Amino acid sequence: MKIAATYWNGDIFQHFGHTEYFKIYQTESGAVKNAEVISAEGYGHGALAGFLSAHHVNVLVCGGIGGGALEALKNAGIQVYAGASGNADDCIAAFLAGTLQLSDAANCAHHEHGEGRSCGGHGHSCGGGRAGGGCGEK
Repeated sequence: MKIAATYWNGDIFQHFGHTEYFKIYQTESGAVKNAEVISAEGYGHGALAGFLSAHHVNVLVCGGIGGGALEALKNAGIQVYAGASGNADDCIAAFLAGTLQLSDAANCAHHEHGEGRSCGGHGHSCGGGRAGGGCGEK
């Protein structure tokens, strides 16, 4: 199975449609066998579904995601775990352990942030953060 995580500086990037990198994890028998960081090659929003599909991704772990991108991922057969935050490796470990909660609902309406605010910033959680911290915290 291939699992992709939106990725920035070791953490889950918080806006799927603006992510510049994915960390792709190749798993086997419930363990990570290989992982690599790849560039999104300038794709954005719904077009990223095709990019991930071309890389044979089965599951996406991300922070915030809008409805259009979510629909494109579903149509591509990619299962989405939205709302993740914190260290990407910890989130993937939580997924493999069965403790990462599935959320396939859109959780980022970046058009509603108001003038001058965007959910593409590296520190803005866009509603995707979890209370109490990231994936590796109890």
